[in-house]
Amino acid sequence: MVLGVLGSGSGSNMQAILDAIEEGTLDARIGLVLSDNPDAFILKRAEKHGIETGIIDCRGFKTKFPEEAQAETALRLQEAGVELVCLAGFLRLVKWPLLDVFPQRILNIHPSLLPAFPGLESWKQALDAGEREAGCTVHFVDEGMDTGPIILQESVPILSDDTAETLHARIQVIEHRLYPAAIRKVGRAVL
Repeated sequence: MVLGVLGSGSGSNMQAILDAIEEGTLDARIGLVLSDNPDAFILKRAEKHGIETGIIDCRGFKTKFPEEAQAETALRLQEAGVELVCLAGFLRLVKWPLLDVFPQRILNIHPSLLPAFPGLESWKQALDAGEREAGCTVHFVDEGMDTGPIILQESVPILSDDTAETLHARIQVIEHRLYPAAIRKVGRAVL
């Protein structure tokens, strides 16, 4: 199974996918890593592993993912033979035409128990709301913000002395295990 990864930051979830591949628990390879941030560490991680990388040109927009940029991204992913697209800290909403080219084949990992707390810094939202648990969710991407069908989900208790940083760190440990498991599950079902 050939994966394409889109990311904007450090790429720790991509590293977890690579680790699962190297350990033999995920039968896949990453064919292409693209970022909307030319300075993102995810690109350096990918290059270190000999994976092709590229920059997504969002035409100067800070948060918008223009249709032209999505069409170019879809073409690059197709040219690399990508079968499943994994968002790993990609901070733009994916819409059409990317969704049209990869229907039910784009996954995202989100640090909350969706549908609760979509959007940015959801672990802080859960903490501020006085929740007793947080967690993470791997879901299919649709046109909404963190609204696609859930693939896997796992909770993390919120401890009485948790800060946003300690809670986020514990959620990330679960993310790094859950994302490769969700890719395995989807790969068996759709490919």
